[in-house]
Amino acid sequence: MSTAPTPAIPATPSINRRFRLQWEPAQDSHVLLYPEGMVKLNASAGEILACCDGVRSVDEIVAVLEAKFQTQGLRGDIEHFLAYASQQQWIV
Repeated sequence: MSTAPTPAIPATPSINRRFRLQWEPAQDSHVLLYPEGMVKLNASAGEILACCDGVRSVDEIVAVLEAKFQTQGLRGDIEHFLAYASQQQWIV
């Protein structure tokens, strides 16, 4: 059984300049805006992308979110989302 390769996660992910991350009160969520539309993000996706500043490494993003939510073991979920975000070209 063959699986598709996992998209590379940038070492210090940042939001692609073609997108703008912002809180949208009307949606009650973070959204990614782009010229053709908008992507409504769930709470977890919004928290992860808010940490993607082009300075923090993936390790630092994991540490920040685990501290913020006072839990451990988020790495797998964060890396999975970052791989998806990279595939969608939301992060570079």
